[in-house]
Amino acid sequence: MRISGRSDIFHGPEAAARQSAANPSVDLGDLPEWNLSALYPAPDSPEFAGDLARAATECKAFAEAFKGRIAELAADSSGASLTAAVKHYEALDELLGRIMSYAGLIYAGDTSDPVRAKFYGDAQEKITNASSDLLFFELELNRLDDGALDAALAQEPLAHYRPWIEDVRKGKPYQLSDELEKLFHEKSSTSYSAWNRLFDETITALRFPLDGKELSIEPVLNLLQDPNEAAREKAAKILGSVLKDNLRQFALITNTLAKDKEISDRWRGFQDVADSRHLSNRVEREVVDALVGAVRAAYPRLSHRYYRLKAKWFGKPALKFWDRNAPLPDAPARVYKWDAARDAVLGAYGDFSPKMADIARRFFDERWIDAPVRPGKSPGAFAHPTVPSAHPFVLLNYQGKPRDVMTLAHELGHGVHQVLAAHNGALMAPTPLTLAETASVFGEMLTFRALLARAGTLAERRAMLAGKVEDMLNTVVRQIAFYSFERKVHTERRKGELTADNLCDFWMEEQSESLGPAIEFTDDYRSYWAYIPHFIHSPFYVYAYAFGDCLVNSLYGVYQNASEGFAERYFALLSAGGSKPYGELLKPFGLDARDPAFWQIGLSMIEGMIAELEALEEQA
Repeated sequence: MRISGRSDIFHGPEAAARQSAANPSVDLGDLPEWNLSALYPAPDSPEFAGDLARAATECKAFAEAFKGRIAELAADSSGASLTAAVKHYEALDELLGRIMSYAGLIYAGDTSDPVRAKFYGDAQEKITNASSDLLFFELELNRLDDGALDAALAQEPLAHYRPWIEDVRKGKPYQLSDELEKLFHEKSSTSYSAWNRLFDETITALRFPLDGKELSIEPVLNLLQDPNEAAREKAAKILGSVLKDNLRQFALITNTLAKDKEISDRWRGFQDVADSRHLSNRVEREVVDALVGAVRAAYPRLSHRYYRLKAKWFGKPALKFWDRNAPLPDAPARVYKWDAARDAVLGAYGDFSPKMADIARRFFDERWIDAPVRPGKSPGAFAHPTVPSAHPFVLLNYQGKPRDVMTLAHELGHGVHQVLAAHNGALMAPTPLTLAETASVFGEMLTFRALLARAGTLAERRAMLAGKVEDMLNTVVRQIAFYSFERKVHTERRKGELTADNLCDFWMEEQSESLGPAIEFTDDYRSYWAYIPHFIHSPFYVYAYAFGDCLVNSLYGVYQNASEGFAERYFALLSAGGSKPYGELLKPFGLDARDPAFWQIGLSMIEGMIAELEALEEQA
């Protein structure tokens, strides 16, 4: 059951290397702030209080009505009895999801505000308590006899829920006793959820002294993309220094969460440190291993090759690590006001399909986007699906750079996907991470291609291509390096507690290998692992970015070669939500992610763009 207020598609600043920080001297136009009234009128509204009370009462009533009776319900071969219970359960999932979505979005608006933090914490605690009364349902489903359940699933309307029930039953081998499941669930608010919150509030509270100002992390990260090298260097060093000063706390958080996960994995019987993530992603371990192997083997052809070329553009034998995401020396400065960004994304979406643009336009017209940078606001960007009876919300930290436009296109892709999948209902609308990045990266690619077609000069085209290659390297190479780092952390944590130096060493090993000899590191970079939110909120989430990027590159290749009827197949894929496995959804496109050669298709597109940049270098 989904009850987390952070059940969003979250992108931290390092993951996308895109989000910027406030610059009051730049006029970006009127930036929208979201209107959350589709969920509740206000945190202190009677509607919210009423639903919170109703959640506790109705969850308890559900347990009283159905606990211990699921086998009896399944014995009804018509499927009607079990269908009624599943529909009731789905309605409760929707109710709890609405409450926690609202609490999570309120909190994301300013994680430094103690009132909001208390509001979120109280809601999470109450919903965790309420939902503990529902744990029995999935546990009893997994104890059903296969024959009896198959007979019931053969009948409508229970057949509608077959994908969800089959997904639930995939967790059967890792299921514990009812008492242990309840203990794990109830303690979550004082275990991993509490440590997640501590990380968020610690990162938000950090201040970085720079040029006489005390900056939060977003402005410092933004300076790593500043045209001025001295500004980038100062920002890089102060970022590393402040993170280093807080490494003891970040190491404690990381050690505690890794141990918490190890305990859970051990009790449940997961063998590999990432197996629980693979299960939730509905992807086989060997498929992920094939992806990781393909990307790691391609490091020399991708990141090493590109950064060697970028170092040449900068007239250096190697780039300092703070130059990795720097704009090119001759890159034309371009600021996109909000309206221009909106038009660029909607125009690109509309060229692909008017339907896609119409859905995305609602996010602007109906205030489903929160765009400005504010003190305490959650960094990065995300699209939160909320619940099917409402609609998604998008959070940005928009500052008008071309990469901010790409982030807008990316998050709106998620939003369109979430709108299209909502008809599946609360249980089957959520999409596994293996496909969750599909619409976002595809929407980003559409927008990039549209903007690239308008590039008027060689310098502008090179800057845009270089920016796209860097984004793809950050999405593919960088995320697989993150995944490899996590594997080391969780594997070594099984042997005992890790020191901050251990963690820094693991980080530097993976960064050096993935980025290559054309990137020069100093000790200032050793602590940068500490602020990556995915390591804390969603262990092993990161490979989904590489999965999605390579998958979309393959999809885009199909689109370029045979666009006739592609949009209809594409919308069918998005509309399926979590109701079909990724293998079945890719068949209409002639793609098979189980084929090791599949990943080379996506990686070849990145290689092709690097080759195009090399050709432009010869023309210059």
